Amino acid sequence: MAFGGTFLKLFQTILYAIEFCCAGIILGIFSYFLSVLADRDLEILTRWKAVEGLSGVAVLYTAFAVLLTCFLGGKTFFAFLAVVFDVLFAGAFVAIAVLTRDGASSCSGQVYTPLGEGQSDSKEGFQGGQDNQNQITYAASLGTACRLNTVCFAVAIIGAVLFLVSALVQVAIGRNHKKEKRYGPSPANGYTRGSGIKFFGRRKARKGAVRDPEMAGAVPASNSHLAPGAPDYRPSHDTAYTGSTVAAPGATYENTHKPLSGGYHTAPTGTYNTPATNY
Repeated sequence: MAFGGTFLKLFQTILYAIEFCCAGIILGIFSYFLSVLADRDLEILTRWKAVEGLSGVAVLYTAFAVLLTCFLGGKTFFAFLAVVFDVLFAGAFVAIAVLTRDGASSCSGQVYTPLGEGQSDSKEGFQGGQDNQNQITYAASLGTACRLNTVCFAVAIIGAVLFLVSALVQVAIGRNHKKEKRYGPSPANGYTRGSGIKFFGRRKARKGAVRDPEMAGAVPASNSHLAPGAPDYRPSHDTAYTGSTVAAPGATYENTHKPLSGGYHTAPTGTYNTPATNY
C-alpha cells in the first residue's frame, strides 16, 4: 500500500538522521583531538587520520541520503546504490570502533588516548609542546580525552548497527516500489496487487480532454470538432448576445448588440426589421 511505502521512507529518513548525528559526533571529537596535536606539533598517528576521514565521509553521505530518500527512495538504481553504501559504511563504523577500542577500557589510572598516554589526572590547559605561548587550543586532561574516546567507540558501534538496518529497510522500500509499479489489469485475477495511486497519470488524463461548455462531462480531444486550442465562437456563448435569442410571439426583433466581426444570428422569418436610414 502507499501508506506502507510512506512509512518506510519516513523510517529510513529517521535512521539516516541518527546516523548523521553519530558520524557528526565522531567527526567533532576527533577534529578536536587532531587540532590539539597539530597545535602542539605532536605526532598524529595514521589511525586517527583514518577515523577523521571515515567519519567525515559518513557525514556527507548521510546528509545526501536524507534528501535522496525523500525524493528518489525506491527507484531501482538508487535503491541498489543505497544498499551498497549502507553496507560499506556499516563496515566503516566497525573499523572506527576497532580504531577507538582503547575507549572500551577504564578511564582511571594509566590510560591510552588519541592525545597520548599517561595518568588520567594529568594537567589540562595550554601546556605541552615546544611553544606554549602560541597555542590556541585547550588540551583536556587524559582522563577527559579517554572518556571522549569512549563516546566515539560506543557511537561507532551504534552507527554500524543502524547502517545494517538501513540496508534492510532500503531493500524493503525497493520491493514496495516495484509492487506499486506492477499495479494494473491482469487476465488471471483482474488486477495485480498495489495501491494504484497514480496522481500524475490522472492529471495527464485530464489534460488530454476538451471540456464541452454545453455538456457536463469531458469530451475526448479525438472526438472534438474543434482543433486543439481553437476558441469556441458559438453565438450562444458570445458575450455580444445577452438575454434570450428567441423573439416573443408577434414581436419584432432588433439586433442592437450586433458584434463588430465574426458570427451571425438568423432571426425568425418576417420578424427582423432594419432600422430606417436617414439620408
